[in-house]
Amino acid sequence: MKPGSTGILLTVDQCALTLKALADHTRLRILESLLGEEKCVTDLVRGLHCPQPHISHHLRILRDAGLVEGIRAGQQVCYRIAPKVQPLLAHRQGRALNFGCCELRFPDTVFRHAKRRTHLLT
Repeated sequence: MKPGSTGILLTVDQCALTLKALADHTRLRILESLLGEEKCVTDLVRGLHCPQPHISHHLRILRDAGLVEGIRAGQQVCYRIAPKVQPLLAHRQGRALNFGCCELRFPDTVFRHAKRRTHLLT
C-alpha cells in the first residue's frame, strides 16, 4: 500500500482481473445492488430482471475477482461485498472503490435508495 493512499496497490495482473470483472453492465449493477445490503440470488434475479443462470454466471466472475463473496443460507446463497473490499469503500463513505490502479464511483442515487431501505427496516 502506498503511504497516504486510501486504496490498495494492485499488481498489473490483479488490476486487469478487477477491471475485466467490472467491465460488464450486469456485473456493475450487481455490485451496486450489493453496496446497500447483502442479497440472495433470488433477490438479485428479481431486482435486476435477469434470469438466474445469467446472474449466477456474473456472480462467479465477481467472486473469482475477489469482489463479492457468497454465504450459504440453507438452500440459498446470499452475496455481499467481500470483506477485503469493504475498507476500500470506507475511505470514500461507501461511494467509491479505490483499487489503487483506478477508482470506481457510484451515483448518489444508489446510496439514497439503500439508506431509505435501511431506515424502513429499523
